[in-house]
Amino acid sequence: MKTQLESIQPNFNSSFNLLRNDYLSDTFLWHFHPEYELVYIDNASGTRHVGNHISKYKESDLVFIGSTIPHLNFDYGVKTPYNNIVLHIHPDFVVNVLEKTPELFLILKMFQKGQHGLSFPESIKVLVGKKIKKLGNLNAFDRYLEVLKIFEIIANSDFKLLHEKPFINQFSLKEQKRLQLIYQYTEQHYHSKITINTVANLCNLSNEAFCRYFKKVTGNSFITFLNQYRISKAKTIMMSGKNVSEACFESGFESLSYFNRIFKKVTQENPSHFINQLHK
Repeated sequence: MKTQLESIQPNFNSSFNLLRNDYLSDTFLWHFHPEYELVYIDNASGTRHVGNHISKYKESDLVFIGSTIPHLNFDYGVKTPYNNIVLHIHPDFVVNVLEKTPELFLILKMFQKGQHGLSFPESIKVLVGKKIKKLGNLNAFDRYLEVLKIFEIIANSDFKLLHEKPFINQFSLKEQKRLQLIYQYTEQHYHSKITINTVANLCNLSNEAFCRYFKKVTGNSFITFLNQYRISKAKTIMMSGKNVSEACFESGFESLSYFNRIFKKVTQENPSHFINQLHK
């Protein structure tokens, strides 16, 4: 199974990145990222696949995932209406805040235990679920305090380790940094022309060596990855209220017909149908 390094777009007015209802139930996203992750899902039953741990959850789930641990999106295969909320925490928060604040020592220990993967009892799922659903309605300062309160609750809970030992990512640190460099460049330049030669030079590889490397470590060609990334951006653009043509060119495609073809290939639907579903 190929593992994809996911690039998390930072929220510039917050120490945390909050994602709500991405609706990826039709997408098998086996991925990892440097950010720690707290994921909550309810009104759903599905698969909890974190590292080497595989189990089923029923009705709801709350899991804390340590840095670089590969995992499957929790909504994969879910057919019923559901709520899915993900909180990403950058490793800098651990170094610059948790490690330097004595009052947060217990939370720091919980983050360290997060390299095992943590699940929580029903009472904690209910309590934290109510709080995490409200985060999007809070201003930046109140959200920061509420997130710390959520961390305090789960740090003091009777959590369960998903792995007996801390999970070690199969990718070397060098590979992680190289992939992160590629993803960061893509994130910054996806709306303009990106060539194989440019990203190969970033990695100090020839074009042929880069293509072999990227295919080996991600399971996809770079062009396939770039198209998928741009389609993801295009969906976000359309969700903001813009039309198909605007989404096409703002996400980096140079041809509307090519955009329509790739969108259908990636999502199994055409862009106009996607927008109609959004309106519904």
